[in-house]
Amino acid sequence: MVNSVITDIKIRWEDIAEDSWLRQIPALHGLVHLAFTGHLTIFTGENGCGKSTLLEAMAIAAGFNPEGGTRNYHFATRDSHSSLHQALTLIRRPPMLRGGYFLRAESFYQTATMEEAYADAQHPSKKYHERSHGESFLALADDQFGRPGLFFLDEPEAALSWQRQLTLALMISESIALGAQFIIATHSPLLMAIPGACLLHFGQNGIAPCTVEETESWQIMELLVSRRDLLFAHLLKKTDK
Repeated sequence: MVNSVITDIKIRWEDIAEDSWLRQIPALHGLVHLAFTGHLTIFTGENGCGKSTLLEAMAIAAGFNPEGGTRNYHFATRDSHSSLHQALTLIRRPPMLRGGYFLRAESFYQTATMEEAYADAQHPSKKYHERSHGESFLALADDQFGRPGLFFLDEPEAALSWQRQLTLALMISESIALGAQFIIATHSPLLMAIPGACLLHFGQNGIAPCTVEETESWQIMELLVSRRDLLFAHLLKKTDK
């Protein structure tokens, strides 16, 4: 296995406007340095905590299209990404791997459409639109993973059943064994549990390492499995008020 592609990131807050909404995200506010210690880093935390914002900025700084795809994709349907990538420096260790992919669940339709537009006789389309949403996700993973490279995945579980998430976890693990590095923002306790994953929790007090058992996703899943009657009794009691 080769060394991690990205070892650290640094943020220059002086390059971010004083009135920027980025300064209002507790997990990111004041963050100037973050280290990556392995080949699989998981960003976890509640909606709106900043994990996708940081993942997006890292992907753009690494040369990927803001809406997803490989480094060869150049298209835009809506300019909605933040300016964080302009203030972010990636620190990398050689070799500089050219392979990789930025997978965004929210813009996968556009990415699949552009894959057809970019196709030619030498590179025929995989026809992702002719498959179900989940099948197309896994087909793309099968096409892109399995080689050394840098992969950013934003909520890849969105289209996948639990069984298919297991398949994705296996694909990720096999790619890591070949030298790939993955940085993933997810709510999936299954993906968080991949052996060797380094979990970073985005919260009100910043970004901190955590175990899968400490995540809210895992705790809710555990409660659902072991005490679902109590869980729903508590939820329904709230709705009756």
